[in-house]
Amino acid sequence: MGDILGLGATHYPPLITPDEARAFPLVRTLRQDKRVPEAMKDPNNWPAAMRQEYGDDQGLQSARRHRQRLVNGFRKIRAEIEAFQPDFILLWGDDQYENFREDIIPPFCVMAYDQMDCHPFRLKDGSPRPNVWGEPPEQTFRYRGAPSQARALVRGLLEQGFDIAYAYKPLHEPGLGHAFVNTLLYLDYDRQGFDYPVIPFAINCYGSRVIRNHGGAIEYSNEPDPPSPTPKRCFEVGQAVARVMRDSPWRVVLMGSSSWSHAFLTAKNSWLWPDIAADRQRFEELQRGDLMAWRDVPLAAIEESGQQELLNWMCLVGAMAELQHKPEILDYVETYVFNSNKCMAVFRS
Repeated sequence: MGDILGLGATHYPPLITPDEARAFPLVRTLRQDKRVPEAMKDPNNWPAAMRQEYGDDQGLQSARRHRQRLVNGFRKIRAEIEAFQPDFILLWGDDQYENFREDIIPPFCVMAYDQMDCHPFRLKDGSPRPNVWGEPPEQTFRYRGAPSQARALVRGLLEQGFDIAYAYKPLHEPGLGHAFVNTLLYLDYDRQGFDYPVIPFAINCYGSRVIRNHGGAIEYSNEPDPPSPTPKRCFEVGQAVARVMRDSPWRVVLMGSSSWSHAFLTAKNSWLWPDIAADRQRFEELQRGDLMAWRDVPLAAIEESGQQELLNWMCLVGAMAELQHKPEILDYVETYVFNSNKCMAVFRS
């Protein structure tokens, strides 16, 4: 009988970059995103809380407080992992036009890799990426996979009627996409080393935007792509994973990594701030343990609110509902300026 711990976190990319660089999503959007109406570039037309958070320093002081809360959350999650001592960590994350592109877009894919060599401090054009640790751009982060356990997981899911793709090596992205490697970097924010085997479990969260927008804000085509898996299907996949792991001999961490509503996906807010109200509703359901409410959220509502990446958490929440694990909220970080609201949570029996 397997023993399972649930964890929820974020992989917010700007946590890598020093705050002083002011590489904040809102600053970039105001400078580069042509979708933003001219009137909405004026802070006087923003919500009062957003103006206060942005301040007169483009959000620098707020960014420092935002970082500290996220780092504290990751330190608590790391302590939970250390205390639990898992055989491996299964990590749900989105692929944002990184490993999967025009040649194939699987709804779900278990990555049964032996090891993953990642270079998160080199940008796609080869230029160095500044980072808060002061580490060189050629720095390699090597993570162990768990291929035998990944094969057993896929076998168990197929036997339950879930047609899950799997891979033994990367397709386009050497190592891991940002949803996975960022999470692992933040779990080792204090650079103690991180040697737990990892099974990355990719989800096509971006659905109708994954090729059309290359997983980002800019449209490269007038034609939307087919949709992502529905929240209900992600929830059911999570339940099935929990059943396979519960019947296994392993100690397993099941972890979902994503921020919630993203500003650059939220048209009704002029792509400037996330859907605070929708995230707050999901948070209140989670806080009171009403996990089944998540299963029934329509995909259209997810897309309208810019919550596409919440599908990673849908799998996690489905697994926790199956196991009847209760959530313990470590922090819920609400923000107008830093692209997305974030939740840090532990789930246990």
